[in-house]
Order: sequence, then C-alpha cells, then structure tokens
Amino acid sequence: MGSARGAGSRLLGFLSDAVARGAAEALRALNLDGLAGRPIEEIFLGLADYVCPDGGSIDEGVAREAFIETIADLAGAGITDLDGLTAEQMQTVFELYATNAIEARLCNDIGAKTVTLPGDSREAARVQAQLNDFIRRGVADALTTARAAVAALTPDRVLAFVERIYEQAFGILQIMGDAEAEA
Repeated sequence: MGSARGAGSRLLGFLSDAVARGAAEALRALNLDGLAGRPIEEIFLGLADYVCPDGGSIDEGVAREAFIETIADLAGAGITDLDGLTAEQMQTVFELYATNAIEARLCNDIGAKTVTLPGDSREAARVQAQLNDFIRRGVADALTTARAAVAALTPDRVLAFVERIYEQAFGILQIMGDAEAEA
C-alpha cells in the first residue's frame, strides 16, 4: 500500500493546508489557483495528479482508484465546499480515501486470487458490502484513536501519521476478522 500511503499523505497535507490557510492559498501553493472557487469535485479532479501521480504499478492504480472513489463519495458525506472545510470534514475525507484504498487493495487481491469470494453473485455483493462497512469501521476506529494527532499535524508529520493510521486500521481489521471467525 505504499502508493496509497503516499497519496493519503499528500491528500491529508493538502486538506490540512486548506483548513489552516484556506482553499485558495492551499491551491495556490500547488500552482492550481485556477481551481479556487470551483465545485469541490472539480477541485479534487484537478488535484488527482498531485495526490496520486499517474504510474503503471498496481499500487499506483489502487491509489488513483481510491481517490476517484473518494471524489464520488464527497457529496454523500455532505462535503460540498472546500472553502468552508472543517477539521471534522477533513477527517471524513481522509477516512473515505483510506477506506477506499484498503478496499481497492483487497479487491485487487481477490482478482489475483489471493483472497476468494463466493461463487454466487448476490452472496459476493453481500460480502463486498460487509467488507466496505468492516473496513470503514476499522479506519474510523484508527482515526478516533489518533484524533488528537490530526489537529497537531505539520507537513513533516503527515506521512508518519498516515503510516500509523494504515497500520492501526489493518490491525483493527485483523482483530475484528479474528473475532468474527471465532463467532
């Protein structure tokens, strides 16, 4: 998940900057000031190459797919204005991205037959929905554990924070999976 971690770090760094200095200044710092005042989906599409640079590896594809899914999830999460982004919304955007990245990685593992799904399409869809909920809870729990750290992030601390969140989320997922397997 190296590319997804790097992308998560860049996304969180940008969002932190947007909350601290405003969207226009955060965009200007990336030479994307032409996106200021645009709808959030357009801004995020414009950020795609910064957050997850195009590449050819599976990890890079996972990161980009997760970011595009996050853009699609913004309106459903009630996040429609980057100019008024709150710290809580910043956390929600990162939670959406991390959830999408982990799920995309697991789906890739399913495609590579590292993980198998039921043969029945309805059962497979049910498993996918449960998996998304499971991952989202794991990421949310990891973020809740580290919530105080989000407010104190500096650009130098962002990557270490993102690494810690992924490790915690995967740890929580493993614990939850083991508990469900025992039940």
